[in-house]
Amino acid sequence: MNKTLLILRHEFITTIKRKGFLILTLLFPLIGFTAIGIHQLTQGARPPSPADATVVGYVDEFGGFDNHASEVKHITLTPYETRDEATKALLAEDIEEYFVVPADYLKNGLILRYHTQKELEIRGDTSQAMRLFLQSNLLGGQTTPEIAERVKNPISISSIRLDETGGVASDQGGFAAFFVPMVFGFLLIMAIGSSSGYLIQGLGEEKENRIMEVLLSSVSTTQLLIGKVLGLGAAGLVQIIVWLLSIVFLVGLAGSAVGGMFATVQIPDNILVLGIVYFVLGYLFFAVLQAGAGAMGANARESSQWSVAFILPAILPFYVATIFLRDHPDHVVGTVLTLIPITAPMSVFVRMGMSEIPAWELAVSICLLVLGIVGGLLLAAKMFRVFLLMYGKAPRLGQVLRLLRQA
Repeated sequence: MNKTLLILRHEFITTIKRKGFLILTLLFPLIGFTAIGIHQLTQGARPPSPADATVVGYVDEFGGFDNHASEVKHITLTPYETRDEATKALLAEDIEEYFVVPADYLKNGLILRYHTQKELEIRGDTSQAMRLFLQSNLLGGQTTPEIAERVKNPISISSIRLDETGGVASDQGGFAAFFVPMVFGFLLIMAIGSSSGYLIQGLGEEKENRIMEVLLSSVSTTQLLIGKVLGLGAAGLVQIIVWLLSIVFLVGLAGSAVGGMFATVQIPDNILVLGIVYFVLGYLFFAVLQAGAGAMGANARESSQWSVAFILPAILPFYVATIFLRDHPDHVVGTVLTLIPITAPMSVFVRMGMSEIPAWELAVSICLLVLGIVGGLLLAAKMFRVFLLMYGKAPRLGQVLRLLRQA
């Protein structure tokens, strides 16, 4: 037991001192604080003066589009009699662009826009100014001002979700509620992948440098396996706790500093508990699998290739959710992915933002993860005994199965 604790402490201290671990741990909160800081600086900048306003010209070939000015701040609409006059003003940089209302506008609704700068798409405020200008002129004198205003802004939807009792649910869902679990799911997989990746990389390096022979002369394979898995898991747990606390703090800070969508973001009460539970279980499951696979690798590079093979299935639920589950959140596919140990950590958080996960699914998922850890630990211990001191070319699948049966 003392030797296991020594290995645990060594792996934990070595891992948290790695530059890559420190950078990855601090990078997420640093990006969040930087983004909020930049937003605050730009919001505090001097608002544009009237001289800085965007000037947009227009040519009315239809007739009658001249009674309403721009309804968008910092955009001034200037009329021109002909396209040639507007073009000269554009080339002289008196205006930034101009649009033409053709004589057959009512027939096809086509508006011609002329500009000199390369762009991916028209600016949102310019498009809005043109749309409101056209609507105001078309409706002017045809109806009451109230109806004209409602035609320009016909709908504003506020969705309210009710619970089983008919009351207003505390979790209203929506994109904001989906955003936090999705981000946390990715961070969870990153933490699991990096921690278990360090394990498999360390095993490969120790095996390649023949340090493994020295270690196994003083500790058993089981002590070595458990010490490494728990030591790296403890480091990963520190990382995920830092990210959890950062998410809680950043969401609150963004809600007050940025507002908008961030003001409606709610962190579910169970995300912190499930985050810790699924990190611990998910890490242990991935770690014992990768430890067993790493024991077969002939060198560090070959052992590290196994990390990709395990991480790719782990992020599969994200793509399934994006393509399929977003329209069918309660489909059996989501349930299956929640119950499979290798896809469970990501699936839980992806589904959490889209629908309610039944308690029995979470209970079965956790039980299957525990069983997977126990089975993986037994298998990894056997692979340690068989392959850890085996050098040269990595064994083929047939050799692996034969040697494991004989062990």
